[in-house]
Amino acid sequence: MAEPQSQTTPSQPAQPKTNRLGLTRQQYTGSPSTLCPGCGHDSITSSLITACFELGVDPVDLIKMSGIGCSSKTPAYFMSQSFAFNAVHGRMPSVATGALLANRELKCIGISGDGDTASIGMGQFVHLLRRNVPMLYIIENNGVYGLTKGQFSATADLGSKLKSGLANEFPPVDCCALAIELGCNYVVRSFSGDNKQLVPLIKAALSHKGTALLDVISPCITFNNHEGSTMSYDAVRAHDIPLHEIGFVPHFEPIQADFEPGTTKDIVLPDGSHIRLKKLNRDYDPTNKLLALKTLAESKEKGELLTGLIYIQEGKPDYNELMHLSDTPLAHLTEKELKPTPAALQEIMQELM
Repeated sequence: MAEPQSQTTPSQPAQPKTNRLGLTRQQYTGSPSTLCPGCGHDSITSSLITACFELGVDPVDLIKMSGIGCSSKTPAYFMSQSFAFNAVHGRMPSVATGALLANRELKCIGISGDGDTASIGMGQFVHLLRRNVPMLYIIENNGVYGLTKGQFSATADLGSKLKSGLANEFPPVDCCALAIELGCNYVVRSFSGDNKQLVPLIKAALSHKGTALLDVISPCITFNNHEGSTMSYDAVRAHDIPLHEIGFVPHFEPIQADFEPGTTKDIVLPDGSHIRLKKLNRDYDPTNKLLALKTLAESKEKGELLTGLIYIQEGKPDYNELMHLSDTPLAHLTEKELKPTPAALQEIMQELM
C-alpha cells in the first residue's frame, strides 16, 4: 500500500518593502546606467534613490534638472516617474529658477558637474546661490572633464596629476567656500563612496528651505583614479576627515532623546525634521559662518578633505518670498487672474516711468 504523499503549502514570495506613500524602492529607480562601471556618480544615484524612498518624496512632485557632462546623465537613472530637463551646458540654474518660479510647490534636484558648475556655468551658479532658489544642487565633482578625455577642471587641486604625469598649475575653485560667501545656507561636502553619510545629508537638503548645495567628491574611474590624483578613491579615503556623524529624523518620525549630554547637536529644519550631529574629534559648530570658512581654509592648507555638514543656517527667505509671489503657484493661476486690468497696467507703467 502506497504511503500518502505529504502536502506542503507553497511559500509566498516576500512582499517588497514600501514607504509612507506605499511605494517600493524599485519605483524610485530609473534606466540602467551607461556610465563607466565603478563610476562614483552611480554611487550618488544609489544614495539619491535611498534618500527619496525613505523620506517618502512623491515622484510626481519632483523635477530633475541637469546641464551637460557625465554628471548630467544622472537624472535618467533615478525616479523615472519624475519630469526631467537636460539644459544647455552650464545653463541648468536658470532653467530650474524659471520652473520653480512657475510652480513653487515642486521639489527640485539639480545635478551638475565640476565643469558644468565651476567653469562654463560659474556665472549662473553664482546667481542661483545669491538668490537662494529653493532646490537641491548636487555637484558630482571629479576634477576632470570625463566626456572630453580627462582634462583638468576648475576644481582640480593644485599639483594634482593626470595619467600622463602632467601636473595642474592652477589653484582650485572651492565651491563650498564660494557658496558660503554668497549666502548659501546649507553647504555640504561628501564622498560618493560614503553612503552612510550621504543619505542623511540628502534627506536634510530636501527638507531645507532655499538652496542646498552638496559638493560630492566622485572619482572618475577612467581618467582620475591613478596615483598622483587627489580625487582618486585611494586619495579620498586617505585624506577624508569627517566633521561629525550625521543622522536625520524626518518630521513624521518621533524624535528620540539622546542620553549622552554634550555630544550631539540637533538642528531643526523648517518642516519640523531634525538633522542630528554627533561630535567626533573636533568641536565644530556648523551654524558659525566664519568658523566654516576658516575650517575649509585650514583643511586645504593641511591637504585634508573635510566631509560633512559644513554650514547651515535657517530662516533666510527663499527666492519665491523675495519675489513676493502669490501663495498659489503661477502655473495654477487662471488667465483672468494673470491678466492685469487696464488700471493695474497703467499703475505698473507709471512705476516704470
